[in-house]
Amino acid sequence: MNNLGCCSKFLESSKPYFAMISLQFGYAGMNIITKVSLNRGMSHYVLVVYRHAIATAVIAPFALIFERKMQPRITFPVFIQIFVLALLGPVIDQNFYYAGLKFTSPTFSCAMSNMLPAMTFVMAVIFRMEKLDIKKVRCQAKLVGTAVTVAGAMLMTLYKGPVVEMLWSKYIHPRKSFVTDTTGTTDKDWFKGSIFLIIATLAWSSLFVLQTKALKTYKNHQLSLTSLMCFIGTLQAIAVTFVMEHKPSVWVIGWDMNLLAAAYAGIVTSSISYYVQGIVIKKKGPVFATAFSPLMMIIVAIMGSFILAEKIFLGGIVGSILIVIGLYSVLWGKHKEKMEIDPETIPEPVKGVQGNGNSMLVVEDIEANEVKLQKAAPANSNFSATAMSMPMALVPGLPIKENQEPRA
Repeated sequence: MNNLGCCSKFLESSKPYFAMISLQFGYAGMNIITKVSLNRGMSHYVLVVYRHAIATAVIAPFALIFERKMQPRITFPVFIQIFVLALLGPVIDQNFYYAGLKFTSPTFSCAMSNMLPAMTFVMAVIFRMEKLDIKKVRCQAKLVGTAVTVAGAMLMTLYKGPVVEMLWSKYIHPRKSFVTDTTGTTDKDWFKGSIFLIIATLAWSSLFVLQTKALKTYKNHQLSLTSLMCFIGTLQAIAVTFVMEHKPSVWVIGWDMNLLAAAYAGIVTSSISYYVQGIVIKKKGPVFATAFSPLMMIIVAIMGSFILAEKIFLGGIVGSILIVIGLYSVLWGKHKEKMEIDPETIPEPVKGVQGNGNSMLVVEDIEANEVKLQKAAPANSNFSATAMSMPMALVPGLPIKENQEPRA
């Protein structure tokens, strides 16, 4: 029985790790499949439209089923927030990311995506959502990590270096008919793709900064917010595609790799990932969820080398190492900041009232205070002692105000 209890406990504690590792495999597959589709001639503008149309069709039913009650009122300021979020995410971020992916490689694109925490930190400082105290080690770690991350990105952008041969490269030779020239890009295209990826990451970080404000309105309706973002983003992407693509043939999609890329990206990386990542963040926090992002780069490097015969350059390896070091430095600083803030903002008595099975803490605190007051009170003040020994807040049946909320 003890062995079964230990195994069940181990499996329960391992769920967040398995979930995040599986999610990285899902993201890696999206990069590989999308790269193949783009190399076969699919327009990335059309891919963005189909991806978010499929994502809307998948997420919207769940939002209607689970979040149809108490929907927030969509005022004009709220609509503008959702409109800008859709513009930053589905339109700017995805179009520039796919364009950068087309001109570079999946491994390079994933490495650039690891700049996200550092860029988000810079954006938060600009908009005064983040306070800096140079004297504290956690702030120094975030600043140094940001600088190292930027240095790694610049190195990957400006320097390619010699090709690094993998151990399996001599034995694995993908068929040329499977994918068209994945690594034959010129230095000019490589630099252009790098700039596109930096712009995409900047838009992504801006999305996170603005989303913190939108989540105050949709804090209990995240599926609804995601559905609205994907739906409005689809309409915006259609308008952008009509401007950029003038041939009706670009909209044609059959039962081929293009449909697989759109469906996979829409279902896995725009639907399932939102749900899984939300559960993990609630249970383990955002630092835990973000810490797994370098794993995607490693998976993509191995899969890209096998499937796409992708060439890996020395500059990319060194730059990726710098970006990962900077990433964990920023995450360590954020983790230390969270550890410092949480004990101060959530007092122990409030934790007990929140229904975590610790309500006896409140009773024990009141009983301890009662004993102290009885010792300090005069002998003839029986009334005050009796009055103080009645914890009115814990009397069963006492009504609680609806608008009363524990302090965060």
